[in-house]
Amino acid sequence: MSVTGVEGEERHDFTRAESAQIRRRSLRLLGSLLHPLRWPVVGAMLVVVVSTAAQVAGPLLIAFGIDKGLPALMQQDWMPLALAGGAYLLTGIIGALLIAWYTVLSARISQAVLIDLRKRVFLHTQKLSLEFHESYTSGRIISRQTSDLDTIRELLDSGINQLVQGVLYMVFTAIALFTLDGQSGLVLFAALVPLIVLTRWFQLRSQTLFRQSRVASASLIVHFVETMTGIRAVKAFRKEKRNEKQFAGLVESYRDVNGRVIQLFGIFDPGLVLIGNVTVAAVLLVGAFRVADGQLAIGALLAALLYTRRFFDPMEEMAMFYNSYQSAAAALEKISGVLEERPGVPDPIKPVDLWKADGDVRFDNVQFAYKTDRVVLPHFDLTIPSGQTIALVGSTGAGKSTLAKLISRFYDPSEGRVLLDGVDLRDLHPKDLRRAIVMVTQEAYLFSGSVADNIAIGKPDATLDEITAAARAVGAHGFIEGLPSGYDTDVNKRGGRVSAGQRQLISFARAFLADPAVLILDEATSSLDIPSERLVQEALQTLLSDRTAVIIAHRLSTVAIADRVLVMENGRIVEDGTPEELITGTGRFAQLHAAWRESLV
Repeated sequence: MSVTGVEGEERHDFTRAESAQIRRRSLRLLGSLLHPLRWPVVGAMLVVVVSTAAQVAGPLLIAFGIDKGLPALMQQDWMPLALAGGAYLLTGIIGALLIAWYTVLSARISQAVLIDLRKRVFLHTQKLSLEFHESYTSGRIISRQTSDLDTIRELLDSGINQLVQGVLYMVFTAIALFTLDGQSGLVLFAALVPLIVLTRWFQLRSQTLFRQSRVASASLIVHFVETMTGIRAVKAFRKEKRNEKQFAGLVESYRDVNGRVIQLFGIFDPGLVLIGNVTVAAVLLVGAFRVADGQLAIGALLAALLYTRRFFDPMEEMAMFYNSYQSAAAALEKISGVLEERPGVPDPIKPVDLWKADGDVRFDNVQFAYKTDRVVLPHFDLTIPSGQTIALVGSTGAGKSTLAKLISRFYDPSEGRVLLDGVDLRDLHPKDLRRAIVMVTQEAYLFSGSVADNIAIGKPDATLDEITAAARAVGAHGFIEGLPSGYDTDVNKRGGRVSAGQRQLISFARAFLADPAVLILDEATSSLDIPSERLVQEALQTLLSDRTAVIIAHRLSTVAIADRVLVMENGRIVEDGTPEELITGTGRFAQLHAAWRESLV
C-alpha cells in the first residue's frame, strides 16, 4: 500500500485497516533488518537484563542494612551492615560496567541497521522504473534518505536504550516490590489502571499527529529541493515572493502539527507525574500504619517507597521515547512504502542472452497508456530494420518520446510486444539491453568528476586513448583540450563549467564509446547553437554509422541525415518515407519543412 495519493501527495488519513496493514509492512521491514543481527541482539538483551537486575537489587540491600544491619551494629556486629554496603557497591559497579557494555553493543547494532536501511533505499530506488520517479518527486526521495532516516537513527541511538532499560527496570522493580511487600505491590498494581488508560489515550491521539508531522516535514524538504533545483526558473519568472509565501505556509503547518504534539505531552507528562506521586503517597500512608502496628519493618517501608518512586522514574524517559518512537514509526512507514514499490519494468526470471545485437527493432501490435489511463499509442506497429536511421517528427504529445522510452524499456507496453532482433525486450537481461540500446536525451547530465569519467560511463573500462578517440569522433576534443585540465577537468568545479552544448557533445562521446546497436536521440541537439549544430551534424554521421538510430527532433536540419522519416499524430504514423519524398509531397512534413525554411529567411 502506497503512502501517497493519486497525484503523488503523501497521505496521513488512513483507515484502521490501512493503518494495520502499514504497521505489518513496517514490522516486516524491521524484522528483515534485525534478522541478520539476531545473535548480537540476544547478547545485548542478556547484558541489559543482568545490569538491570543489579540496579534493582539496591533497595533490597538498603532494607537489609536497615532492618538487619542496624540492630546487629547496636550489638557490635558489623558484618550484616558491611555485607549490605559491600553488596550495594558491588551491584552498582557491575550495573555500570554492564550498561557501558550494552551501550556499545546497541550502538553497533543500530549502526548496522542504519547502514543496511540506507543501502536498501538507495539500491531499491535505483531499480524502480522511470514511471515511479516521474510521479514520486526527488524531494520526497531525498526526504526518505535524510530526515526520515535521521529520525530512525535518533531512535536507535538513544530511544531504544531508554525503552529496553526502562521496561526491564519497571518489570524488575514491580517483581522486587511484590517480593518485598505484597500489599505495597497491590497499591502499585492498582495504579497501573489509570496509567494504562492515560498511555492508551496518548498513543491513539499521537499516532495521527506524528504521521502529519512527517508529511509536513517532507513537504518542507520537497519545496526547498524543487525551488533550489529550479532556481533559474524562479529567478526568470520572479517567483521568489510566491515561493516565500508558500514556504511560510508549509512552515506554519509544520509548527501547528508540532504544537498539537506538544499539547499532548503537556497532558501526558503531568499525568504521569501525578499518578506517580499519588501512588507513592498511598504506599507511604498504608505502610506507615502497618509500621505503627508492627506489621512492616521500617527498612522494608523505605525500600517499598524507593521501588514505587523508581517504578515511575523511567516513565518520563519512556514518554520521550514514545515521542521519538512515533516519529520513527511514521518515518519507517514511509520508507517501507518506498521499499514495497515494485519496478514497473521487472527483470526477467529467465533472461534470454543477446551478446551481440544487430539492431532490428519491431513494434508488434503495441498499445500503451500511462497511469492516467490516457492512451498514447493505440495498436501501434512498426519495423525498423537493422542499420536504418529514422527520424520521428510531430507535434508535442504525438507520442514520439513515448516511442523512444518503450524502445529503451523505460516502460513496458500495456499490450503487445517491443522486439529487438526478434526477442521481447521483457525477456532480455538488463545488461544485454543496456549494452544494445542507448538513449541520449535533451538533459545531458554530467556527474561529479572529470570529463574523462563522464565519457567513460559509456564504457567503464575504457582507456584514455579510447575516450579521446570517442571525443574526437563527435567533435568534442577541441573544447575539452581547452579546459583548464583537459580531460581531467572536474566539471563541477570553478573553471570546469561547460555550456549546455558542450555537455551535449560529451554525452554524444559517451554514447559513441558505448557503441550500442540501437541509438536513440531524444531532442539531443536542441541545446546546441547553430555553429555547434553544424559541427554535430558531421559527428552524427559518424555516431549513427552502422547502427540502428531513432532521432526525435524539432529541428528539421537534424532530420535530413535520416534514411526514413515518420510523422506522428495522436500516437499513429500518418506519414512514412524518405526526407526527399516527404519534402516534395503535400503532407504534414512538407508543411513543417516549408515553415522551417521561411523562418530562416
